[in-house]
Amino acid sequence: MNDQVSHDRYGLGVVIGVEDELAVFVDFGSRQVRITTPFDKLYKL
Repeated sequence: MNDQVSHDRYGLGVVIGVEDELAVFVDFGSRQVRITTPFDKLYKL
């Protein structure tokens, strides 16, 4: 958690939660998004 990430659609964000390696919750500032596997468009910075 607290890893900085970049997403092709949402931009820069911070991981705020992990759901059993099935999904991550990311805070992108203006919104919080649940992203499920596979994490094709999500990159750890």
